[in-house]
Amino acid sequence: MTQTQQYAHQPVMLEEVLELLPTRTNGFYVDGTFGRGGHSRALLAQLGPDARLIGIDRDPQAVATGAQLAAEDARFSIHAGRFDCLAEVVAQAGRPLDGLLLDLGVSSPQLDDPSRGFSFMRDGPLDMRMDPTSDESAAEWLARAEQEDIANVLYRYGEERRSRAIARKICETREAQPLRTTTQLAALIEGVLGRGQPGKHPATRSFQAIRIHINQELAALEAVLDQALASLAPGGRLVVISFHSLEDRLVKLFLRDAAGRTPQPRGLPVPAPPVLLKPVGKARQASDAEVAVNARSRSAVLRAAEKVGAESGKVPS
Repeated sequence: MTQTQQYAHQPVMLEEVLELLPTRTNGFYVDGTFGRGGHSRALLAQLGPDARLIGIDRDPQAVATGAQLAAEDARFSIHAGRFDCLAEVVAQAGRPLDGLLLDLGVSSPQLDDPSRGFSFMRDGPLDMRMDPTSDESAAEWLARAEQEDIANVLYRYGEERRSRAIARKICETREAQPLRTTTQLAALIEGVLGRGQPGKHPATRSFQAIRIHINQELAALEAVLDQALASLAPGGRLVVISFHSLEDRLVKLFLRDAAGRTPQPRGLPVPAPPVLLKPVGKARQASDAEVAVNARSRSAVLRAAEKVGAESGKVPS
C-alpha cells in the first residue's frame, strides 16, 4: 500500500457540491483544495469530454495522487502550490473560469497520519505544515516565537480565552526541553486548562490556531477570494466549504461585500457598489445522514455564489 493510498478520505457535502458547482458541462473548473481527489473525481464523472478541471494543492502527497488522476483522465491536471496561485493557474489555462471549489482546513488523511503532526490524538512530530518541505514547522515556530506572539495566535485563530497562560507555560517549558511532539504539546495544554468539556480535548483550539498560523490559511483565503472574483466568467460559481468560524465569517463578509450589501454610513448619500456576486441559496450544513457516517462533516458550512455578467444588466466581468 502506497503512502498516498493509505489514508481514506470522504469528500464533505459532495452531493451539494455536485448540485451547485458545475454550470457548464464542458466548462473550466478548479478544485483549489484537491486533497485526495474525492470532489474532483465526482466532478469529472459529471463533466463532458471537452471540460477541463485543474486541481491545486500544496501537500506533496496530494500532488502525487493528482498526478495519478491526471494519467487516468486527460481532462484533469494538478498544480502544486497554495490555492492563492489561482490567478496564475487561470492565466496559464487561457480560458474563463466556470467554477471554483474550496474545501478549507485540514483533510482527513492529513489528520490521520501521525507523521504530519496535525492531531493531538496521535503521537508524532510537531509539524502541522500543509507542505512539509517548505517554511518552518510548528515546533520550530514555538521554539523561537515571543510569548506575546504565541498568545496572540492562540487567541486570534483559536479563540482560546486562556491563551496567555498557555503561551507562558510553553515558554517556560521550552527553556528546559524543546517541544517536539504532538503529545508533548497536548499534555502541556491539558496541564494548564484541565480536562475540559467531555468529548472535546482542551488542546483543540490551540492546535487549530497554530495550524492556521503556520500555514497562513486566512491570508491565503482572503487572497484567493479576491482572485476568484476577478477570474470567474459571467455565470461562473464559487463554492466554499468552511469548518472554522473565522473562515466562514471571512467568506460570509466577502460574499456580502461582493453582492453590494456593504453597510453604508447613515445619512450619507453613498451609492451602493455594483453587484458582482449573487448568493446561490442560503448557507448549508451537512445533513444528519452525512454526519452519521462522517463525523468530521458536522462543522461544515457551505456557501455558494454566482458571478453576475453583463447580460443581466450588471457590471461585466
